[in-house]
Amino acid sequence: MSETVVPRSFSEAAAALAGAAAQERPVRVVGGGTKLGWGGAAPPRALRLLTTHLDRVVVHDDGVIATLNAGTSLVRTQAILGRTGLMFAVDPQLGLGRPAATVGGVVATGDAGPLSHRFGTVADQIVGITVALSDGTVVRTGPRSGQEQDGYDLAKLLTGSFGTLGVILAVDAHVRLVPAETATALGSSGDPGLLRDVVEVVTARHGDLEAFDVAWIAGRGGLLAQLGGDESNARAAAVAQTMRACGLDGTTVRVDDAGLWARQRAGQRSAVRAVLRVHTRRRELDVVLKLADEVGGTLVGRAARGIAYLTLDVGRIAAVRAGLPAGSAAVALDLPAGARGAVDPWNVGEGSELELMRGLKAGFDPARVCNPGVFVGGI
Repeated sequence: MSETVVPRSFSEAAAALAGAAAQERPVRVVGGGTKLGWGGAAPPRALRLLTTHLDRVVVHDDGVIATLNAGTSLVRTQAILGRTGLMFAVDPQLGLGRPAATVGGVVATGDAGPLSHRFGTVADQIVGITVALSDGTVVRTGPRSGQEQDGYDLAKLLTGSFGTLGVILAVDAHVRLVPAETATALGSSGDPGLLRDVVEVVTARHGDLEAFDVAWIAGRGGLLAQLGGDESNARAAAVAQTMRACGLDGTTVRVDDAGLWARQRAGQRSAVRAVLRVHTRRRELDVVLKLADEVGGTLVGRAARGIAYLTLDVGRIAAVRAGLPAGSAAVALDLPAGARGAVDPWNVGEGSELELMRGLKAGFDPARVCNPGVFVGGI
């Protein structure tokens, strides 16, 4: 069994990382353990650095920024912020069976949920970051750090890097008011082209949506548009009217909408099948929906952002990647245990993009101890 260290401070985490580097020993950073199957496999002898004792949340006096320590579970983070009517507007699925995902794990993987329609990705919401590097230094950037930041935006660089540049210790993030009430407009169709066109119309006419999602299974699907705050029910009714005028069926409004969005988030993970996170242009939504049918898959995603989560049998991944429009990407997140190592999660070939990533790895982690093998190209 791999050795595990559980630092209780930033300095302890940095010292553990530096010690591993001195021994040329790889380190596997672990938060809640909900996404350890994502990306490539770390070396079996890797030291496990568990962040769960780095679990503090501080809301600053301005009420706009909070410092969230990396080991804090997102459930606990939202509960603490919720005491004063605030939230961290990041809402991915928090795990399979146990909602244990941590702030650090969500940031490191760039995970996101339906609220990204309004608030953007997790990278868009972070204004500063604290990270331990493999030489034992702790670096903090952002407006609360008191340091000038030159060159790279470190927070954005580390977000989605799967822990391969350093150990994320904390982030300074925007916090938002929790809407007092929400309502969701719904409409359905079996025509992928119609759904694509309605997305364009709703996006143009209704700029106040909290979330705007698509769901698709077995030749039929629908759009879900959530409104929050004052008069959310009436505003959702206006969106439903737009959907109806565009030709969607079964248009309605739900005020008891929490379950709808929980199902959307749940559709981003699978314990038994593969899940591809697909990035395309918004106008190519119909192509992705048709591909889902061709491979016997199901789909949820951000209708206006061109991001879809396609659940399918692992043997159909190659067909999806081949059928996507040029410029698209399909990253394999969840994979059945037997398929890990047999399927390239990233599908990124040699070229300037990969060379840039390798250069960043060499600059930030010259000892190559931070989650080696996990990211694109085995970085």
